Amino acid sequence: MLILNLYEFYHFRLILLFNNFVKTFDWYKFAQNCLTKMSKQEKKDQTQELIKETTKNLFFVKGKFDATTQEIADEAGVNRTLINYYFRSRDNLVQIVFDEAHKVEKEKSEVIMRSDMLFKNKIAQFIDESLQTSLQYPYLETYIVSQINKGSCHKRDVDEDDLKNFYKDIEKEMELGNIEKMEPMQFILNMISLLVFPSAVRPLIMENMMIDDKEFDRLISQRKDIILNMLFKN
Repeated sequence: MLILNLYEFYHFRLILLFNNFVKTFDWYKFAQNCLTKMSKQEKKDQTQELIKETTKNLFFVKGKFDATTQEIADEAGVNRTLINYYFRSRDNLVQIVFDEAHKVEKEKSEVIMRSDMLFKNKIAQFIDESLQTSLQYPYLETYIVSQINKGSCHKRDVDEDDLKNFYKDIEKEMELGNIEKMEPMQFILNMISLLVFPSAVRPLIMENMMIDDKEFDRLISQRKDIILNMLFKN
């Protein structure tokens, strides 16, 4: 009986202690603080992404490669100090944007270097993706060329072994009579020239042909079959 009473006493004390703990611990405030921290991180991520996308829009869509930190901030609708806070400097922001653009180019190269698709099919996919990128970011190629000319932000897109294997694929297509015989490198130069040149000199073409952005994009969107017919015999 005594043991039972002691058990009930301590059990009652534990319940009281637990109830006091619940009362003194502000669960609402704790949860609110957690949500605040999460919302701050989400806001930080959103602001960083906004600044990057704004920079891409200014550089690759509008062709304003010399946009200042203030111009980027104004376009994004944020305080200029946030760019330095999140990216340390304009140069660092530009480098990040270039790296992401370069990643897009590298992924396109991997389509033709490492894909198991039929040769013409993977060339067609590469052309299609390249043209879609040109329509989304009209001045991307021009920007990459400008950075290469400056000797900055240049990275190799392809692996040497992948390139050698691609040369072999081209030679095989020539033996099958699907491509005119030439050095494999000439085939690549033809393909790249047909794809890149119009976008790389977009302002010059628009000025001299007296067309606007909409008309230029229409021409680019029609080039897939034209390029394929120029590269392949059948």
